[in-house]
Amino acid sequence: MLLVGALLGASSAWADPSYYLVTVYDNEGETNLDFRYWTVESKHRRQIVWPEVGIGYGVTSRWYTEVFVSAIGPDVFQTQLEAFQWQNDYLLTQGQYPFDLALHSNLRFNHDAADGTVLQLGPALQTELGRLQLNGNLFFDRTLRAATPVPTELKYQWQAKYHWRAEMHVGLQGFGELGPWDQWLPATRRSHRVGPVLSGSLNLGPKESLRYSVAYLVGKSYGQQGQMLSVRLQYAF
Repeated sequence: MLLVGALLGASSAWADPSYYLVTVYDNEGETNLDFRYWTVESKHRRQIVWPEVGIGYGVTSRWYTEVFVSAIGPDVFQTQLEAFQWQNDYLLTQGQYPFDLALHSNLRFNHDAADGTVLQLGPALQTELGRLQLNGNLFFDRTLRAATPVPTELKYQWQAKYHWRAEMHVGLQGFGELGPWDQWLPATRRSHRVGPVLSGSLNLGPKESLRYSVAYLVGKSYGQQGQMLSVRLQYAF
């Protein structure tokens, strides 16, 4: 229990929803059960895992919403509740331009009141060149009602992925944190991670599919060198 408590205390410096690339599609009327699992390992810390489960729904052709619960611990058998989260993505364009632009938001209600509530907000951009899909996201994290003031932080995501076939896409992903949005951290303290990603969709029926994504990232997370594994499974119906 003491170890889990220590991990929870460190979660504000390591837990980061940007381990999952935000992509926005027209999925009107579709429900999906969402399972996420990610880990962080470094030379100076024990492994930390974050299992997450949620349910999402395509409210309209432009609006997708999802609620999910996050836990944290040294392994899946020693986790504690970390946060409730509510994600909303809204498509601002739908094919009238060479790119699609969406507004992403995520409200993170931390279990520990001292960590406050975090609002993540920013644009999500996607375009396709033949079978190559390109994504670029820029998010601002604003912490509210925390025990100590936290500046608004700037984070980014990117992806270059080749659509080989529906069951398998291969590519690269990158994530990073630059520090306060109006006064970036020194270059040595910024965090950048990059690595391969494998994803795809398996057709299970007329209106059912299983989507998966697995990424392995190497680099820094808030100044700490480490390796990160993220796995996501979605059952859509």
